[in-house]
Amino acid sequence: MTERNDRVNIVSEKTLSDGWTRLSNYELDYTDRGGETHRLHREIYHKSEAACILLHDARRDTVVLVKQFRLPAYLSGKPPWIVEVPAGLLDEDHPEDAIRREAMEETGYRLRDVRFVFKAFMSPGAITELVHFFHAPIDLSDRINGGGGLAEEHEDIEVLELPLGEAVAMIGSGDIIDAKTIMLLQWAVINRASLTS
Repeated sequence: MTERNDRVNIVSEKTLSDGWTRLSNYELDYTDRGGETHRLHREIYHKSEAACILLHDARRDTVVLVKQFRLPAYLSGKPPWIVEVPAGLLDEDHPEDAIRREAMEETGYRLRDVRFVFKAFMSPGAITELVHFFHAPIDLSDRINGGGGLAEEHEDIEVLELPLGEAVAMIGSGDIIDAKTIMLLQWAVINRASLTS
């Protein structure tokens, strides 16, 4: 179902910050479904597209995750080392090429077969970031280095290997609170029969 774009008119945009990502303030005239037009104010983070992947060893029914420091969690008073699936920005690459690169950098796994699963806006109310989700079957022979991230980017990434059931249980216990990771783990549970065949 396609909505009419003529219901939205951008009146102004002002850049508030242009550092790691750009933050803009928008004024827009928005015409609601009843035909009434309202002047709205929104702040939007312009974040480039990204990709993430679930690495799954079907024979051992384990997944490879990473754990790294996240400042927003720290600032929110939550445990700042977050368990996540490997992920990263596309950096102008095709999504599959980008996630192959990120998986190697973060986990040390060379990926053979990569399957696109879906894509999603992670926080569409304020951030432009669209994330491409992938799955890849792996086994121990695919790990060709220790991973851990790029030293020149000061990445400090711990590689975790967990039984899929334990990783899923960590969602309920609050030990996994990253949205993309929750989504891919739940996808794996829903599709478990096809992942192990």
